[in-house]
Amino acid sequence: MLEFIATKKYGGSHTPEALDAFIAALIASDSPLPDYQVAAWLMAVCWRDLNFDETAALTLAMAAHGRTCDWSDVGIVVDKHSTGGVGDKTTIALAPLVAALGIPVAKFSGRALGFTGGTLDKLESIPCFTVDLTPSQMRSILTNCGLVIAGQTADMVPADKALYALRDVTVTVDNIALIAASIMSKKIAGGANGIVLDVKYGEGAFMQRYEDARQLAETMVAIGERTGRTVRAVLSSMEQPLGSAVGNALEIAEAIETLQGRGPKDFEELICRLAWEMVQVYQACGGRTSDAPWECCDSSDLTIECIQAFLHTGQALQVFRKWVSLQGGDPQVAERPWDFLATAPVVQPCPALDSGFVTHFATREIGELVRGMGGGRRTKADVLDPAVGLRLLVHLGDAVAAGEPLAEVHAASQEQAAATVAALQSLITIGPERPATLPPLIAEVLTSASLSG
Repeated sequence: MLEFIATKKYGGSHTPEALDAFIAALIASDSPLPDYQVAAWLMAVCWRDLNFDETAALTLAMAAHGRTCDWSDVGIVVDKHSTGGVGDKTTIALAPLVAALGIPVAKFSGRALGFTGGTLDKLESIPCFTVDLTPSQMRSILTNCGLVIAGQTADMVPADKALYALRDVTVTVDNIALIAASIMSKKIAGGANGIVLDVKYGEGAFMQRYEDARQLAETMVAIGERTGRTVRAVLSSMEQPLGSAVGNALEIAEAIETLQGRGPKDFEELICRLAWEMVQVYQACGGRTSDAPWECCDSSDLTIECIQAFLHTGQALQVFRKWVSLQGGDPQVAERPWDFLATAPVVQPCPALDSGFVTHFATREIGELVRGMGGGRRTKADVLDPAVGLRLLVHLGDAVAAGEPLAEVHAASQEQAAATVAALQSLITIGPERPATLPPLIAEVLTSASLSG
């Protein structure tokens, strides 16, 4: 291990064999590597970085040392991953939409990380919904409704858990090679043939600089190609919260409203585009779409507009209903969400202090604000309050008058509501002029072909 650390410390490159031996030693049950040596290597990587061959080899080693899924008996399976953002409830509406299009979706999701919400936490806002599934349970659910979402089991990519626990406490989280290996090792172990990545950039994303987000996307697409997966990466903006809802139960309700055909415009636009990209990777992997239920589209070629029209038919909502039932929840939540989801005892408007136009959201701070209300964790032991959060009533460029509500605050107490309103007013900037330009929701889509070109 000393030689392994020194190789990277002095700028050398690791062989695939050395990286595989490192991962095997990291998770060895008899005498795992000491934390201080692993931490030293992580810091050396942050200083010297990993080249692409090293990153790909590390990814493969992490995926190989642990349980992997094989869905070949089901057919071609696709997956989606988001790098996280404020109000990002995309999976909850996107996955049923893609499954309704006749494309199987098997996904392992995670918990809240920092100021961003976790898909599993949001799904558990639905009473009795279970995310702890055995492989046989996952296969049964996937076969029955074309969709399953579960938590990562302890024996899947255990090296990632060990590395991330140290990265989190040694300020080594933000290295792009380590991020790419962490994400893609789990996607490869998850068994999907095709993967769509929603890589966020902007103030409310982990990668605030577009250049960093693009580099991460390029790396992950290239790793996918190296490992025989078809991968597309969508670079999407997180300069403002996605949709309107920020908070676990509120986001579930908004995803349901979107499946009912009455969701926020930006959220609907994003899930329809991601669904189209998932169709492309499915077809590229050899998936047959000739029998897919696209009668709502006049054209023989599926378009994003066709997917949007399909969303409004309600067929995706029916898949959601069946999926929730198969994973233990009450399917009636699909029609009457607020009869089943937790509601906050205090709902208070947040009025604008000035008249003008919305020119800026302190998006990251808004995510932190909801986390502080109990919507996220600061320690692993924290218990979430699924009911708290915000429902934003304005977006960038909207005109507002002093006293008009900018948002609804859903709080656990009057004191929390008052403090949240005061904080939120400072996080939404009202200016005298409408912004000359607004950030595009989707900036670019990367594929292996576009990178090689």
